[in-house]
Amino acid sequence: MARFPRYAVSELCELLKDDLSRNTARSRALPIDTQMLAALQFYASGSFQWMVGRSCGLSQSAVSHCVGDVTDALLKRSPEYISFPTDTPTLRSTTKQSLYTVAHFPNVIGAIDCTHIPIKAPSVNEEACVDRKGTHSVNVEAVCDADMRLLDVVAKWPGSSHDSFIWRSSDLRDVFSHGLVQGGWLLGKPVSFTLQRVSKFYLQSLWGKISYFQHRKYQNLWMNNS
Repeated sequence: MARFPRYAVSELCELLKDDLSRNTARSRALPIDTQMLAALQFYASGSFQWMVGRSCGLSQSAVSHCVGDVTDALLKRSPEYISFPTDTPTLRSTTKQSLYTVAHFPNVIGAIDCTHIPIKAPSVNEEACVDRKGTHSVNVEAVCDADMRLLDVVAKWPGSSHDSFIWRSSDLRDVFSHGLVQGGWLLGKPVSFTLQRVSKFYLQSLWGKISYFQHRKYQNLWMNNS
């Protein structure tokens, strides 16, 4: 929470005020900023809800309601802010140019990677959530632009799911394979599936016929400039 600026919390409260404000005849409803701060602290710490409640004067059940309500409100608004651009002018003038300034890597339209988000062991299909490190997690695939804005998120697969499987099952993969995005790359870590498999099998039609040795050339370019 120390890294989350106050103005951002204020903007979130203003954005979600219609979803978080409610009338009650029994007692005063929790202020919107209290609900927001409780949820954000829980997101950031992953701590027990009763511990979050102790820090902000709420019961465990109240924190649980705050987390659920804020999460639902954020998910409701997410399509307005998390959207992968498919129109050529936006890709060319904004996304590609911004990413080019980072490492002078041409024709990149997004950076993609997967990360494991730790979770409590579920009561159903617990073994599916065990990742390669032996912990319980959700494997989340995300694409962002040069300003760290999320363009696409897939957060529905358990920790045992491989990165390449998540990509093959994603809607964004279908967007590329059906040619809805013309002329660009999704860039991942040099050792990950994204640069070698995604670009080779799904994106080569977007930037000519790319050989394996050309892949290695641009991998080295990226590593030298990152």
